[in-house]
Amino acid sequence: MFAFMTNVMYFVKRVPERTMKVSREQVAENRRTILEAASRLFRQRGYEAVTVADVMRAAGLTHGGFYGYFKSKEDLIANALAEALSSAPPPGDLAAYAAGYLSSAHRDDLGGGCPFAALAAETVRQPAEARAAMTAGLARQIERLSAGAAGADAAKKRRAAIGAWAAMVGAMILARVSDDPALSDEVLDQTRAWIASRGDSGARRKSGGDAVKPARAARR
Repeated sequence: MFAFMTNVMYFVKRVPERTMKVSREQVAENRRTILEAASRLFRQRGYEAVTVADVMRAAGLTHGGFYGYFKSKEDLIANALAEALSSAPPPGDLAAYAAGYLSSAHRDDLGGGCPFAALAAETVRQPAEARAAMTAGLARQIERLSAGAAGADAAKKRRAAIGAWAAMVGAMILARVSDDPALSDEVLDQTRAWIASRGDSGARRKSGGDAVKPARAARR
């Protein structure tokens, strides 16, 4: 009897611990679900057209529970941006990345596409937290693209990365806003070709410079 009661007391003691652990895990999972839903909706419709109720409905949660996860809609916007911008895959080769970015599939996928192309213009008018999240994402993206850019030194690689990224985001915005399908495709195609040609010309200049040095040495 004593052993039985001991086991019952141990079980009762352990139940709240397990419940608390599951609750913490569920809270974290719910928060991730809310951020994913918000990020997709914001990119699809813009910040102003999306309500807290829309986000919670898309996340499969009740509207009243929102403030257990975020202080305000502005807090949600900043966190959704930070989450979306931190989960971007490494770009690798700059020209190859541009080829994938400047595609019709990406253009047509507003909700799952680039947060910069979808939300940068709107984020200018957001509070400081949202702008800080996008600024941090921009800095990371430039660093990642610089690693795969053409250039004789770090400064030239960074310049190429900034120029190419600005061209990519600008081209995506223009391609999406155009209601002329042929013009939209042309903007993507020509920007993609321009970025590829910049990389090719940089490689040729480097190769040509290396070839000239031995010839000059031979003439001496």
